[in-house]
Amino acid sequence: MPITKNAQAVLEKRYLIRDEHGQPTETVDDLFHRVANAIAAADAAFDSTADTAATAKEFYEMMTELDFLPNSPTLMNAGRPLGQLSACFVLPVGDSMEEIFDAIKNAALIHKSGGGTGFSFSRLRPKGSTVNSTGGVASGPISFMKVFNAATEAVKQGGTRRGANMGILRVDHPDIMEFITCKNDTKEITNFNISVGITEAFMQAVEKNGEYDLVDPATGTVTGRLRAKEVFDAIVSSAWQTGEPGIIFLDRLNRDNVVPQVGEIESTNPCGEQPLLPYEACNLGSINLVNHLKKTEQGYEVDWDKLAATAAKAVHFLDNVIEVNQYPLPEIEKMTLSTRKIGLGVMGFADMLLYLGVPYNSEEGVELGRRIMAAVNNAGHAASRALAKTRGPFPLFSESTLKDGEPIRNATVTTIAPTGTLSIIAGVSSGVEPVFAYAYIRNVMDGTHLIETNQILKDKLVEAGVYSEELMKEIVAHGTLSHVAGIPEEIKRVFVCAHDVSPVWHVRMQAAFQDYTDNAVSKTVNFPNSAAKADVAEVYHLAYTLGCKGTTIYRDGSRNEQVLNIAKVNDGKEAPKAASAPCTATAGHIEGDYGRLLPRPRPDVTTGLTEKVKIGCGNLYITVNYDEQGICEVFTNTGRAGGCPSQSEATARLVSVAIRSGMDPKEIIAQLKGIRCPSCLRQPGVPVTSCPDAIAKALEKVIKATQGGEMSAIPPIMVPAAKRDISPAEAKLAKFCPECGSKLEHEGGCVTCRSCGYSKCG
Repeated sequence: MPITKNAQAVLEKRYLIRDEHGQPTETVDDLFHRVANAIAAADAAFDSTADTAATAKEFYEMMTELDFLPNSPTLMNAGRPLGQLSACFVLPVGDSMEEIFDAIKNAALIHKSGGGTGFSFSRLRPKGSTVNSTGGVASGPISFMKVFNAATEAVKQGGTRRGANMGILRVDHPDIMEFITCKNDTKEITNFNISVGITEAFMQAVEKNGEYDLVDPATGTVTGRLRAKEVFDAIVSSAWQTGEPGIIFLDRLNRDNVVPQVGEIESTNPCGEQPLLPYEACNLGSINLVNHLKKTEQGYEVDWDKLAATAAKAVHFLDNVIEVNQYPLPEIEKMTLSTRKIGLGVMGFADMLLYLGVPYNSEEGVELGRRIMAAVNNAGHAASRALAKTRGPFPLFSESTLKDGEPIRNATVTTIAPTGTLSIIAGVSSGVEPVFAYAYIRNVMDGTHLIETNQILKDKLVEAGVYSEELMKEIVAHGTLSHVAGIPEEIKRVFVCAHDVSPVWHVRMQAAFQDYTDNAVSKTVNFPNSAAKADVAEVYHLAYTLGCKGTTIYRDGSRNEQVLNIAKVNDGKEAPKAASAPCTATAGHIEGDYGRLLPRPRPDVTTGLTEKVKIGCGNLYITVNYDEQGICEVFTNTGRAGGCPSQSEATARLVSVAIRSGMDPKEIIAQLKGIRCPSCLRQPGVPVTSCPDAIAKALEKVIKATQGGEMSAIPPIMVPAAKRDISPAEAKLAKFCPECGSKLEHEGGCVTCRSCGYSKCG
């Protein structure tokens, strides 16, 4: 089985069956046999003489060779009592108290089973409307979103993680402006991703700088008009500031709705790529494109025959998943079996381009993406039509928009989904995203730090005769190859990372894959922190023009910026601004009658390093925690031998307050470094002159490491701070993994840690 040590660790940590003591009761090989046997068993439902053992062998080999992997719930739950194999669901939210709380109850059941949920709140009457049954006043969709959010907070999926939700509101809903800004405070509605449901009429009004109607969903009457450009600018501004809301093009989702008489598509799953009717679920899986290359004398080329064969086997697999799935609600089972939607996608596309020597941000790259997805889509549809000949078409086929064509087993066949954890298992790049980073620091269990390097790049640098550990450290420090000296220009041209790719190329690649995808394409357009709002607006316009079904953007570090809050003093004049902090701190804010400086609040999520230092009276343990704004706190603890814990704790507390108030840590280091203590000076082999000196030196090491300096400055005894349980939205906010402290990747509409396998999407 060709899996890496990292993939092995992820599978063991997150996927294997465990006993009541938390000990694994199966091996990785057992897992794949379990899944293959459970999914192959569905063949017997259609043919009593079917050789399910042969099918199980085919499925097992396809997974263990890493040619194809199904979504995580299938790997986790197939062949187990829970048996819930779907990742994404959409539930309706009706405009009555009974319907609203039915939806909350149903969402809780789905979250308990390990799934995520999408909702449209567009049917709810606007805030301030009259409630006829009581004579009261409606509180509006945003207030009920907060109720859904609180319910999600109380239910953890499988006892291990909070559920994820998508909340959508139509752009013509009277409460749309409140919705657009409802997550500008990133502590609000933390268990939701949100997107605005955009209509063609709205986008046309934006282009003409015209107005459009707001419609009360309860009565169908026009309640007002807004200038479309102002609403569009508000969407752009909030997305630039926090990464939300995203946008989806509702009319395009329903243009491809194959059973429009059953209902309107009004929402998607939490990552935005799977439009579904109310009560529908979808089962997803991804083909590893790297495994569909073949070596030639000239290099590599796509093995088109193998790609078609794998797509056919994957469609068979996913249709079987629908059959053996244990659905959390009878309504979901009925609707899902009526349309039998599957979502076959790909992963490792960026790595495939590297092997082929094709830049992601090029015409050749975009065209290859289009050809790859056309091949997967065509082979997938052919396989689904073949299944229809033996198993019958999906039950609603005769009522669908496809009824005049050849019968097909599945109403939809292809989707590009996030593959964060799956791509770690396969050892390839995620989905259709560019490579996020070619070298990064991985924290391992014994507290040491290793440089992980993209193997394709490493091989290329070795071939060019320029590979070295020092070069890799420089790539880690820069985050990209583009500014690193000593690398041949041709390698730089091909080995581009996510932040080297301009937003326009991100959207063009998304559109290329969308051309041959039944459902939608999960994609994050990554912006540098310096991007302007106009850049975000350009991406939204381009996504509309090129035929995308939606888009999500993330501006690096955007969610973690805090605006300096300057209060007015009694004489009406502004209080003086805090001093700037050029290194790693962000200033606090000034309040009160005297304009005193207050520290910024301690962040909910931090990454930290702990160092054991020998001092004159034993050992001193120093923990330095930091977030995207820099160092935010210092803790100390002394060993059993004694010492003066009150003095070192007092120093650490004052250092923490000073840094969060905006003081330059280098100034603090200068004050503490070199302070002398007799107990340290008298002892041989003590590397510091006092406890304050030890704290100063620990701060120096963390500053050097977090600012991209030599990672070897962090001694092996330094370990990540304790992991924290955070919500999906908090994970989207974070820059560092809450479990291992490594840098998170924002891609595919999701957030993933490639070091330990943590994923916002599970």
